Amino acid sequence: MPLTHRRRHQLRARLTGRLLAVCYGAGVDSTAMLVALKLAGLRPHIITFADLNAEKQLTLDHLDQMTRVLARWDWPSIILCRKKTLPGTGYDDLYGNCIANETLPSLAFGMKSCSIKWKQKPQDTGIKGARSGPNAGAPHPIWLEAQRTGQRIVKLIGYDCSPADIRRSRNLPEADADFDYEYPLQILGLARKDCVDIITEVLGPDHVPVKSACFFCPATKLWELFWLAAHQPDLLERALFLERNALTGRHSRFDEFQFGGPWDELVRNADRFPSSNTTVGLGRSFAWNQWARVNGVVDDNFRVKRSEADRARFLIMADRLRGDGNARDTRSLP
Repeated sequence: MPLTHRRRHQLRARLTGRLLAVCYGAGVDSTAMLVALKLAGLRPHIITFADLNAEKQLTLDHLDQMTRVLARWDWPSIILCRKKTLPGTGYDDLYGNCIANETLPSLAFGMKSCSIKWKQKPQDTGIKGARSGPNAGAPHPIWLEAQRTGQRIVKLIGYDCSPADIRRSRNLPEADADFDYEYPLQILGLARKDCVDIITEVLGPDHVPVKSACFFCPATKLWELFWLAAHQPDLLERALFLERNALTGRHSRFDEFQFGGPWDELVRNADRFPSSNTTVGLGRSFAWNQWARVNGVVDDNFRVKRSEADRARFLIMADRLRGDGNARDTRSLP
């Protein structure tokens, strides 16, 4: 059985009778969380996904796939929550925000304001509604029920039992003014491999998704850059442009005197940047543009190479560098 009787009882004991709001990320952990809830006989009241208009195509395909699964289960459909900006803002997503402000995502500087602004708050609005502004809308019935009965809504977050996710959950509050927070995978003691196994056994291996993240996320690993070059070179090119726009723009933190040359000159001619605490690119300590040039991923105009031989080379490099990743990430995709 994918979940033992004891584990199902643990989850039911913690969540039964509560107002459940799933924050769905469309990755392995949050998909395994949905499966675990189903096996435990727990039906969420709402499932939200923060739409940043920056996901890989395979993630969007997985969302469609899970929408069909939820329909078979007679569960609520996934609500896509996307932040709307004022008409005069000049952008309507995080990528446009970075381009307009000539900066990198805040995670590149060790902060998480982009996640709060573009992920957390839109999902909160999807639950609570908003009285005015571009995001005005009625509250979801779960919020009305909470207000009527005085119950607390429980946000379910898909953090597993890996050391990194345990650290994340411990650094977060158990509750805020509006929501309580629970981590079903940690209640069950499930690590990443367990999550892959439970999805595979219940839904099938084709339902194990790739990592869900923005195509320009500063937390991207080197193997994922090769993977992106092979599968969606257009997205990698957009990320490279964002980085150049930021590191040569008016808000650049790059100090030419410290590094011995302009950023774009070092990107084109040097193998690496001098060691520094200064963020030098989307990789924080390295620039994606420089990585792409040094590894032969791009041509002289920083266009991703698209020949079949280059694509095969990128896939080989991704496999060499990957280690233990998501199950679907380890397959050779067409």
